[in-house]
Amino acid sequence: MKADLHPVYPPSRITCACGNVVETKSTRGSFAVEVCSNCHPFFTGKYKLLDTAGRVDKFRKKYGAKAAIGGGAAPAEGAAEAPAAAPAKKGGKKAEA
Repeated sequence: MKADLHPVYPPSRITCACGNVVETKSTRGSFAVEVCSNCHPFFTGKYKLLDTAGRVDKFRKKYGAKAAIGGGAAPAEGAAEAPAAAPAKKGGKKAEA
């Protein structure tokens, strides 16, 4: 059998942002994580807001002025209506008369 075939597997500490520390062994060494089983909503049953930046507010702040200027979804008053039906594509079913 070859010598030094297996990787080094030293003790390591995994530290969570909530302060929980897990002692284990790892080839990676010690490292930090943002969420663990002590603070994850799935395991705790409590909802904890992780994204406090407010994605909707960011979107409205970034694109709100552009939408108000002219990119709005509502057509201008007195504008022509869109055609009722688009022309049929080649090879499609023919419309009955």
